[in-house]
Amino acid sequence: MNTRWLWSIFMAAVVAAVIPSALVLAQTAAPAPAKRPQAAAKTTKTWTATKTPWGDPDLQGVWNDATSTPLQRPAGKGEAVLNEEQADQFAEQLANDLTRDRRDGGPEIDVNRAYNEHWMDARRLKITNDRRTSLIVDPPDGRMPPTVPISPERQKIRAERAAAAARFNAGMPDVATELSLPIRCIIRTDSPPYLPTIYNNDFQIYQSPGYVVIAPEMIHSARIIPLDGRPHIGPTLKQWLGDTRGHFEGNTLVLETTNFRNDDTVYQGANPETYKITERFTRVADDTINYEFTISDPTTWTKPWTAVIPWTKIDPKEQMYEYMCHEDNFDIVHLLTGARARDKNPALNLQPAKR
Repeated sequence: MNTRWLWSIFMAAVVAAVIPSALVLAQTAAPAPAKRPQAAAKTTKTWTATKTPWGDPDLQGVWNDATSTPLQRPAGKGEAVLNEEQADQFAEQLANDLTRDRRDGGPEIDVNRAYNEHWMDARRLKITNDRRTSLIVDPPDGRMPPTVPISPERQKIRAERAAAAARFNAGMPDVATELSLPIRCIIRTDSPPYLPTIYNNDFQIYQSPGYVVIAPEMIHSARIIPLDGRPHIGPTLKQWLGDTRGHFEGNTLVLETTNFRNDDTVYQGANPETYKITERFTRVADDTINYEFTISDPTTWTKPWTAVIPWTKIDPKEQMYEYMCHEDNFDIVHLLTGARARDKNPALNLQPAKR
């Protein structure tokens, strides 16, 4: 299927949903870490962590992180954790908002929903089992911290990217490299942090002595992570997935990643020079891994923030297929041919394009 327009719609929705608008004048000191919200107590069987033959905690398998629980707590939801009745209502509302089978709102909204539910990950219509109202657990309000003013250089880069996106949306890109990396099938949600999307929410974890490999279903990247204590690569070497080093703290795999490229793959447009993400993978049951990540960038947010997402082990009979993203590579010639035709005949323009 052609994923270009679906991806553009999805990315626009994510950006609108999670980028906070508040700005502050200076960075403030981070307070002491807040206590994590606790769900209602429930009786569970004691689970004993399993080990690999060489003694590391066993995280191997295919896992899925889909959920309808939003990254940030919605307005009007003051509770970190809901009771059972509230959770049922919350889940019902989220499922209704997210379904692609709705036909209300008129033809334009219907078209923007793109494909129907057959093509989507049905797991994404369920909230987390612990009934949280946000994936963010710190700050306690379940929201990203306020942002700080960015430098003129970063403002210029953001403006250039916004202009390129406007030209693409108008069907008039100047050159192929103006198309975003996701649209060009180079990288999408295979760069950390791993967040639930509309489809392709599976991850396969492999382990061997001294290494862990995480292979997302989306696109084709695999993070091959050494655990031997070696230092990060030099600061002048930048990568789309960043440079990751890992180690175990008890039963938790801890990953620290820096050295991201200065392009539109850094999460939320953060500053790649100061951006750092720390991920923690803890297997808490035979079928569950708690994936926790903390993002720190003092030149983008006033303080670090943390989210927790449950990963559920999928049925062993369910195969994770290769994601074949070819459409936009082959369609670039058509996009550019159409753009040049619109240059010559403005009557063909889809909408005014910024130059």
